[in-house]
Amino acid sequence: MKKVRIISAEEAALLVNDGDTISTGGFVSSACPEALSKAVEKRFLETGHPRDLTLFFAAGQGHRDGTGGDHYGHEGMVKRVIGGHWDRAASLGALALENKIEAYNLPQGVISHMYRDIAAHKIGTITHVGLYTFVDPRNGGGKLNSATTEDIVKIVNIEGQERLLYKSFPINVVFVRGSYADEYGNCTVHHEIGPIDVTAMAQACRNSGGKVIVQVEKVVQGGTLDPKLVAIPGIYVDAVVIGSAEDNMQCLGTPYDGSLTGEYRIPMDAIPSIPLDAKKIIARRAAMELPQDAIVNLGTGAPEKIANVAAEEGISDKMTLTVEAGSIAGVPMGGTQFGASANAMAIIPHNVQFDFYQGGGLDVAFLGLAETAPNGDLNVSKFGTRLAGAGGFIDITQNAKKVVYCGTFTAKGLKTECRDGALVITQEGAKKKFVRQVEHITFSGRYAVETAQPVLYITERAVFELRPDGVTLIEIAPGIDLQTQVLDQMEFMPKIAPDLKLMDSRIFREEKMGLADDK
Repeated sequence: MKKVRIISAEEAALLVNDGDTISTGGFVSSACPEALSKAVEKRFLETGHPRDLTLFFAAGQGHRDGTGGDHYGHEGMVKRVIGGHWDRAASLGALALENKIEAYNLPQGVISHMYRDIAAHKIGTITHVGLYTFVDPRNGGGKLNSATTEDIVKIVNIEGQERLLYKSFPINVVFVRGSYADEYGNCTVHHEIGPIDVTAMAQACRNSGGKVIVQVEKVVQGGTLDPKLVAIPGIYVDAVVIGSAEDNMQCLGTPYDGSLTGEYRIPMDAIPSIPLDAKKIIARRAAMELPQDAIVNLGTGAPEKIANVAAEEGISDKMTLTVEAGSIAGVPMGGTQFGASANAMAIIPHNVQFDFYQGGGLDVAFLGLAETAPNGDLNVSKFGTRLAGAGGFIDITQNAKKVVYCGTFTAKGLKTECRDGALVITQEGAKKKFVRQVEHITFSGRYAVETAQPVLYITERAVFELRPDGVTLIEIAPGIDLQTQVLDQMEFMPKIAPDLKLMDSRIFREEKMGLADDK
């Protein structure tokens, strides 16, 4: 095996040519190849090159602060972006919304699998994931603006079953991050929150005849790395760049935390109790949907509070939390560390986690509730001038054995109080979430009904269930007026269950609910 080239970030930037398709690694703020992306940005701002790039990525990139994908958010630098989650790179989103680039949003898990299929020279990735959502060609094919015209998603019929084909294409350059490299280019990821997609990305680029550049902390003597820790074999690697301490932070702006890599465990007996507000009400009602020994994925916002409620109620052992980045068990982190878990019992590749998710491995997924339509469609990906992107939402929600959407009934200004086991709305939110039609179909009610998937929509004042004839009101909070505080705050009339029940009054009291004692 020949020794790998060790070059500067500036030299790496010169390897990117005009018109290249470049793919960058990282999961939100973790494992971002910052030294490499910064160098390419600097070169473009100084010389106008490289330009007209196609940027391809799976998970969110950066933290809305000029990092990650924002390094590519300059007019002329990119002509096309294909991404799983857009919200972390505000400058790229602005270019898409202003119709200055071609822009696609595909399911994050699908993109993670596309790397493998590109590596294997398959025609594309064939899957049910995305059917009837906005990535279905009948609903736009993942296109985000009028400048985007090429169809990269196709409907195919295989053995009498309808599927989506996400077309493959070659990748010219890959930027990923490792921890250590040896003299032959073998790279570990033992200081990262997980391997993410680095192996598949490197293979895809190598087999496309492209250039694989790995940013690392240090280079060590050849043959001294544990081969079981090597996630990127040197035979895939064209060059290694040693990044600065700042550019190699485990998560952007945060020091290394060994509890996120499995190096050590930290005491977790102090998960804080949270105040009795609307989010806690929602989390309490959602926690009542946990079966014993459930394998779970928690979204951000109200869903992440379920972990706090479970700890407070002494039922944390009823569920095993997983994160799409690859962790299993442990406690998922938030903020710049989102994607990591402290005290995980296993950390597997991003694409392998999505194999499990897409095959129905999750017992229940708790995700955020945004725009909801009468037929159960839900939008979390695009709202007027805000482009969030689907991320792993489609992969997760289409395939979990049960989906529970968690969020406040209205948005923008909602204030609530709990008094004597009842809910009081002290200020109504200005924006209705239950609307006649969603702007983007991130979750398809039609698909859920066809597959007989149980779906709940839990808010602080009402609980709805998706039934074959549409969204159906099944519970209402004590103290809430059905007409003025529920029906009048919706753009459509839901079905109302003949056995409409009151939500459990324990939810609205300060003391513990006693969920551990429930059968």
